[in-house]
Amino acid sequence: MDFTSLETWGYLAVAFFAFGGSLFIVAAAGVFSFMGKMDLGTALAIATVSNFAGDMFLFYLGKYQKKEIQPYFAKHKRKIALATLIMRKYGILAIFIQKFLYGIKTLVPLSMALAKYDFKKFAFYNIFASIVFVMTIGLSAYYSSEGIIAMFGYIKTNPWIAPVILFSIVGLVWYSMEYMTKKR
Repeated sequence: MDFTSLETWGYLAVAFFAFGGSLFIVAAAGVFSFMGKMDLGTALAIATVSNFAGDMFLFYLGKYQKKEIQPYFAKHKRKIALATLIMRKYGILAIFIQKFLYGIKTLVPLSMALAKYDFKKFAFYNIFASIVFVMTIGLSAYYSSEGIIAMFGYIKTNPWIAPVILFSIVGLVWYSMEYMTKKR
């Protein structure tokens, strides 16, 4: 195994970051596959398995290590309440929905575990949710790679745009999370 190549580190990065639920690394894997730097099937398979394992790990922590993780979530009571509401309102669909919602994607498996949701049932639906999530993001990035590459080329020639886009995205995510978790 050549540890100096993008292919090796790319697959390791996909495995590591997909474990945490990163949709950006899955999109990057789709773009790199389009460029011929990675194999699309291998990258998406690694991302699917890693994403599944990450959510199962979170579910395990919530179910069997409840007392140890509760102090870490004292600041996130509203987000946990939102995750619980999503779980109650949408049921099994919450497992699919949470994969795409930044900010609460780690809290839904924990909330489901704390609500004593069945481990086997969660695992069954989570594997399909992981497949849908990775295929949606990875294939979307793969098929829109020309536009993504052109956009990054434009940003490279106009570097002042990058901070504007970054702060806009961060601001939008922050505002959305504040709005969704605001007391009413």
